[in-house]
Amino acid sequence: MAGLCVASVLLPQAVAYAAIAHLGIQHAIIALLVGLVCYAALGGSRFAVVAPTSSTAALLAAAVLSLSPAGAGNGNGLAMALVIMTGAGLLILASARLGRLSAFISRPVLHGFSFGLSLTIIINQLPAIVGITANTSEPLRLLPELLAQAGHWAWWSVAVGCGTLALLLALQRWPKLPGGAIVMVLGIGLAYAVDLGSRHVVTVGPVVLGLPTFALPRLPLDAWLRTGELACGLLVIVFAESWGSIRSIALHHGDAVEPNRELLALGASNLISGLLQGMPVGAGLSASTVNEAAGAQSKWAGVIAALLVLLLVLFGKPLIEHIPGPVLAATVISALMHSLNPKPLLDLWRVNRDQYLALAAVAAVLVFGLLHGMLIAIALSLASAIRTFSNPVVRELAELGETRNYVDRENHPDARLHDKIAILRPEEPLFFASVEGVLVEARKRLEARADVAVLVISLEQSADLDSTAAECLVELAHVLKRRGHTLLLARVKDPVLQLLLQMEQQLFQGRLFWSVADAVESATQLLKDKQVLNVGAPLMSPGEGG
Repeated sequence: MAGLCVASVLLPQAVAYAAIAHLGIQHAIIALLVGLVCYAALGGSRFAVVAPTSSTAALLAAAVLSLSPAGAGNGNGLAMALVIMTGAGLLILASARLGRLSAFISRPVLHGFSFGLSLTIIINQLPAIVGITANTSEPLRLLPELLAQAGHWAWWSVAVGCGTLALLLALQRWPKLPGGAIVMVLGIGLAYAVDLGSRHVVTVGPVVLGLPTFALPRLPLDAWLRTGELACGLLVIVFAESWGSIRSIALHHGDAVEPNRELLALGASNLISGLLQGMPVGAGLSASTVNEAAGAQSKWAGVIAALLVLLLVLFGKPLIEHIPGPVLAATVISALMHSLNPKPLLDLWRVNRDQYLALAAVAAVLVFGLLHGMLIAIALSLASAIRTFSNPVVRELAELGETRNYVDRENHPDARLHDKIAILRPEEPLFFASVEGVLVEARKRLEARADVAVLVISLEQSADLDSTAAECLVELAHVLKRRGHTLLLARVKDPVLQLLLQMEQQLFQGRLFWSVADAVESATQLLKDKQVLNVGAPLMSPGEGG
């Protein structure tokens, strides 16, 4: 039953998404079958449904248009190249174990991008609902054009579309019913019973389906390079959106999912889909939620859905040809209604965090279009991360009573400082983009305490160090040593410990500790043994770096 519900949703969506991507229905059907089967073989979630999505279809169309303006070049070949490059890129990221890449697209930006994308796609479905041909796909220009042509609306088309949408929304109260199949059967029955063409209601029309061919598009090298550039942005959005859907459903059920495995499944699905002339695929939240609500217990629901779609394609092509266009448009709108929920955006205003980032992402999509909006959304996320790392937060720690627990002094003013010992904790991992700022901030803190003889830095946020961060710590240790001071490092994890001892064993031997308390005990003993000299000397001379 879950497979039937998923198939009833995916088939009309695939037909509609093929139109959004300006591709033939066969490209969507191939992608649908490949995505379902590949994910069942390789993926980790029992609920995720990998198939063509509205976002991948819309972004594919925008990318192809930017590569080849209307009427020029090989549009289908460029589209397939984009899918292949996206799949290959996902597989490379999986092999490099970069499954956390999606973390660089912040959730506020992703919420804003998804909201703007969904709003754009829904507005672009309105001409099919009202039965007119629009001259633009830009939402801010399309709405005034639709209103201006209100006198030419096909009211039968409006009735069919609005009736389908109302029925789909009503059927959501019974998630185990195949609502997509019900409205599709009713729409096909209406097409057979009534001459919809005479009432200006369009149907899918002749469908050309054939055996897929396994081949690379014949494109020049420069075309492959240009598609590779756009595929980088597309793959980030594909994985960020898919991982968000997979992870949210998995958390709800207490299931464990691994991002690198999902990267592998998504990469293989897109690569094979592109080689078979299919569209890009991702784990859409709407189809995955339908699968979950219909009672799916394993990935076999996706396999059953693929078999049902295949049977319908093989033996029901005349039925597909009679699906009314307003029914498809209403199906797309219904699938995207959840993305128009303003709650995630309103929550940002309530907590006063990142709300302007989310609004900027919405505006970027509506004003600059899907492709440039996607690139701007990625840039906003990266800029936000860079801003965070370029403005490091360093906390001074103090002991909470006699507990051996060290806490942020600013939030716990009663915590006890140790004489001649400063304990600092960077709140971000140390790496090439953050380490300089963190150490500059650390020096400022030390200058405020002229009595300090031993500096303890807690590295609890750093699971490992790159070469830049390690070199900076070595330089700091040398500078402090020349001034008669000592650098101790606490909460040092094994990879960091091994790296620092390999670089400067004599400098760091006996200076690396598992806990802050152990580092403070060592610092206290050093002071008692009078091994720290020139306690009153300035930490750094003017102009001295390191």
